[in-house]
Amino acid sequence: MKAPGSFLTFFTLPMVLRRAAGAGQWCYDSQDVSCGPVHWKDINHNCGGENQSPVNIDRTQIQRGQKLGDMVFQGYDIAPPGRWRLMNDGHSVLVRLEEETVMGYINISGAGLPNTFQALQFHFHWGSSKGNGSEHTVDGKQYPMELHIVHLNAKYRSITDAKKDPHGLAVLGFLVTVAEADNPNYNTILAGLKNVPNEGNFVDLASTFRLDSLLPGMDKLSRYYRYQGSLTTPDCAESVIWTLFEDPIPISRAQLRVFVDTVYFTAASERSVKMINNFRPPQPLKSRKVYASKDATISHSAPVRVGLPASLYLLLIAQVLHHL
Repeated sequence: MKAPGSFLTFFTLPMVLRRAAGAGQWCYDSQDVSCGPVHWKDINHNCGGENQSPVNIDRTQIQRGQKLGDMVFQGYDIAPPGRWRLMNDGHSVLVRLEEETVMGYINISGAGLPNTFQALQFHFHWGSSKGNGSEHTVDGKQYPMELHIVHLNAKYRSITDAKKDPHGLAVLGFLVTVAEADNPNYNTILAGLKNVPNEGNFVDLASTFRLDSLLPGMDKLSRYYRYQGSLTTPDCAESVIWTLFEDPIPISRAQLRVFVDTVYFTAASERSVKMINNFRPPQPLKSRKVYASKDATISHSAPVRVGLPASLYLLLIAQVLHHL
């Protein structure tokens, strides 16, 4: 697929849009362990709730969801009119999909969702040159990076209202793996990162592109896992229907390194702190259940737990066979 164009217009956000420093500030451990994820519940009580995200997807403990059929991706296969904005918000890099661009163009439905959900933005979480950085894990495995596409329940006009409803938001999560070859569909985003190195920087992409070009092939999107959860950053509102897709997105190690090496948590006027390991660790599943779509992988094998020493166990087996 042809890579989208990479011409960019450069801006700097007004200083008033920077996050407030001091009391109540949250961060990742790679910035300062004193305000990292373990302390978020002290900043906002939601972050200590019962339905927090991300989680580990343990495929020995999930079951089929009877209503989890194919998802309908409307507008993912077109480049809508308007412009999209790439920005560094001090915690991640995100592409904001302007409302007039996506309204009526890009949305999801079906697959057990209670309504149509309209795309708002997408962003990334990643690790470092020494470790992985996905937020969700699968069978305990963490991936190099994770893409989140955030959607708003169409019955709401604002995220503020949607966050009051457990079904107010729907987030699609895609794990990212390292492959030998570059993924050309990420060229526009990667080219833009050099213009948003610091918190508060943003660029307007000269043109939009097909959102499905960033994803695994559409034939792979029937394999996914579903659970009820939260935003993975404060205020950790428990208003998210999570869909984590089984098949990862491939990018090259060189492309991953652009994320790791190019952007910073801090504004240009502050001491530079590289944006690495901007992920929240998996949270306890507690009483929730994770469901698999009709085509997703479920593992029925679990570690065999033997209460006897292996040698004695084998001896007993031999005696039983001898008397048969």
